[in-house]
Amino acid sequence: MAKDAVLSRELKSLQEELSASHRARLAPPADRASASGTIAASAAQPEAAPEENELREELRELVNEIKEFVEDAEKNVAAHPTASVIGAMVVGILIGRLLGRR
Repeated sequence: MAKDAVLSRELKSLQEELSASHRARLAPPADRASASGTIAASAAQPEAAPEENELREELRELVNEIKEFVEDAEKNVAAHPTASVIGAMVVGILIGRLLGRR
């Protein structure tokens, strides 16, 4: 029972820290500098350069494309499990032959 109380307090503390961090991130830059309390002044980040914003946007697009690819692959494997297993086995044999010891 004592472990449950400690765990509950720790979870509550983590939730409060997370919500404070989320509120600070959503606050305008002027409010971030004047914010006090649980968030240290060093935690506030300056605005990112335009190049960094473009890079982040490209990375988001890449992540979204990868997610879509994985989802499509899962649907394809679920629709054709036998063909997927046979195809994977053939690819494995080919790779084994190409990289095999000579």
